[in-house]
Amino acid sequence: MAPGQSRRAGLMSEPFIHISGLRKVYGQGGAKEYLALSDVTLDVREGELLSIVGPSGCGKSTLMMIIAGLLEPSGGVLRIGGQAGGFDSHRHVGMVFQQALLLKWRNVLDNIMLPAEFLGLPVKETRERARELLALVGLSGSEEKYPKQLSGGQQQRVSIARALVHDPQLVLMDEPFGALDALTREKMNLELLRIWEQSGKTILFVTHGISEAVLLGSKIAVMTAGPARLAEMIDVDLPYPRRLDMKTHEDFGAYTRRVYGLLGME
Repeated sequence: MAPGQSRRAGLMSEPFIHISGLRKVYGQGGAKEYLALSDVTLDVREGELLSIVGPSGCGKSTLMMIIAGLLEPSGGVLRIGGQAGGFDSHRHVGMVFQQALLLKWRNVLDNIMLPAEFLGLPVKETRERARELLALVGLSGSEEKYPKQLSGGQQQRVSIARALVHDPQLVLMDEPFGALDALTREKMNLELLRIWEQSGKTILFVTHGISEAVLLGSKIAVMTAGPARLAEMIDVDLPYPRRLDMKTHEDFGAYTRRVYGLLGME
């Protein structure tokens, strides 16, 4: 059973994110018109961790920016938070990028506080939450350190805490571990699974790594080469807690082969 499954058991069947026929055209009507997303349709339930995998340049990051409210789609339907509405992308989205993007002149605690400052949240309560999040990501005692004193993996842990500090409903992660070495990346995969289990957040995780997508995802959205569309949505029926040694299991291998096949890489 996925960690978020019991939390979702009593919820309505309506998806938390509904996307239908989503399109994005850059330079629409111009000489250099470029179709980035052609027809993306998918649903995400509250509390799921959805891995999004596809070839380079297929539009994964474009899709994430549209969901984050940073780009306008050219067509189709995007609904977040259900029919009732009330979802505010500025307030209810946290983002983690490939680079940690920490401000070098601010210490760890003050870097985590940035979204709260932009949103005008109460300082005292948010600072306490920032300390709790540092404990959640395994960095208690690092409040006064500066980015240059942290390893790459530690910096990404800070960026995850920053993405959670304003208690968003949705966390978007665009290849957050892509710049890390292989061993640190695998460790961060396990850390993310632990954080997801404890926080109960809905997470969309973009990756080029097929094994990473299978290890992390309760579902995998496989995207075609650009202009992107959804090739298939795969339910990953692997037990929790997920462990690295699962990569040697036959069931895990079957999922990776299925994704390779959808990407034409058999």
